[in-house]
Amino acid sequence: MPRTLRFAASLLFIALAASAAAAYYAPAYLTRWGSMGSLPGQFQYPHGVGVSPVTGSVFVADTGNHRVQVFSATGSFVAAWGVGGTGAGQLQEPGDVAFDATGNVYVVSDHRVQRFSPAGAYQIGWGGQGSGDGQFQYAMGVAVDGNGNVYVTDWMNYRVQKFTAAGVFLTQWGSQGSGPGQFASVTTVTCGPDGTVYVADAGNNRVQVFSNDGQYLMSIGSGGAGDGQLNFPNSPKVDADFVYVPDVGNDRIAVFRRDGSFVLNWGVNGQNPAQFFRPTSVALGTDASVFIADKDNHRIQKFAPVTTPTRRTTWGAVKARFR
Repeated sequence: MPRTLRFAASLLFIALAASAAAAYYAPAYLTRWGSMGSLPGQFQYPHGVGVSPVTGSVFVADTGNHRVQVFSATGSFVAAWGVGGTGAGQLQEPGDVAFDATGNVYVVSDHRVQRFSPAGAYQIGWGGQGSGDGQFQYAMGVAVDGNGNVYVTDWMNYRVQKFTAAGVFLTQWGSQGSGPGQFASVTTVTCGPDGTVYVADAGNNRVQVFSNDGQYLMSIGSGGAGDGQLNFPNSPKVDADFVYVPDVGNDRIAVFRRDGSFVLNWGVNGQNPAQFFRPTSVALGTDASVFIADKDNHRIQKFAPVTTPTRRTTWGAVKARFR
């Protein structure tokens, strides 16, 4: 091959590589709602957000107001339920919400798990303070897999517990530490579409991935503020392509591929649209839109899906780039 063609081919390879590296864009900001307060549509440090797989409604764990609030996908207030307390159907600083396939809502608060109908009617609950099977030292996060099994992060017991939909204990895993399968400040949990379990190991600045019976598979992230690094991550969510991680200490959302490779960050500290102040939870809409619980800004923000634009590189573009 003549030298000029070899040089041009090298430039094309470089341009294609650069195009592939920059193929993902942060999602476009769409809307936001909420402010600090206790009226309908207001929040006190909302920790969790979830989207019903049946109706597409947005459910928010309004932590400081001891309630769950329900909104349309565009932020219109629909309903609120719950009151502070430890009785059946009462909520004491709820931290997270999750759904089964029929739209029933699981809520963790204090040292227990409760299940409600989509309209907020109490159905069942289990737990209690302690370190035995089925007991918790602050239940922080909850997730439901495709078979209806329920996973709960047990914060001060440094473990994840797995239950049937009726609350029957199945298994648990984890211990205090920084090795694979160990936790420090284990906060929240989610299930991937293939049944893998993603756990926010906030104190170790990583997300750990397990099989559905607790076998360690891999870790995502490390401590810091650079690309692929995390500072106290919380409440990841997973779709067919990406892992979305609220990077709480860095006031941003980090996105990874499911193999753990870094994709992008979006957001900076602030109060303006698309800025965050301690974002704690991600939810994915039925149309792939992205909802963020922007905790210390007392609001929910909504974004369009992460996009992968189709890029076309031509000889003219290569020559123009290096002319």
